[in-house]
Amino acid sequence: MQVQHAIESKLQDAFQPEFLEVENESQRHNVPPGSESHFKVTVVSEKFSGAKLRERHQMVYGILHDEVSGPVHALSIRAQTPEQWQAAGATPHQTPDCRGGDGGQRLGLS
Repeated sequence: MQVQHAIESKLQDAFQPEFLEVENESQRHNVPPGSESHFKVTVVSEKFSGAKLRERHQMVYGILHDEVSGPVHALSIRAQTPEQWQAAGATPHQTPDCRGGDGGQRLGLS
C-alpha cells in the first residue's frame, strides 16, 4: 500500500479534490500478488477548470512523476471539474480487464 498511499497523498495535496479515488487494479493484471503497478484514479477538483483533458492528464502525471517513472506501469486517469462530475452522475470510471499478456487470444482478438 506504499505506492497507493503516495499517490493518494500527492493528489490530495496538489488538487484539494472534492472527490478522490485511487484504486489498485494490479490484481486484474498478470503481475505477482501484492503488486502496486496498475492504478485507476478519479480526481475531481476546481483546479481543472479551464484545462483541456490532455492538460489535466499532464497535471496529474506531473504530480505523480516519481511513481509513473518507477513502480507504476499503468495509470488510468479521470480528471474532472466538480460540474463535470455532477453532470456525469458522480460515478467512478470503469477500466477494461487486462488481456493477460496473451495478445488477446483468450478473447478472440487476435
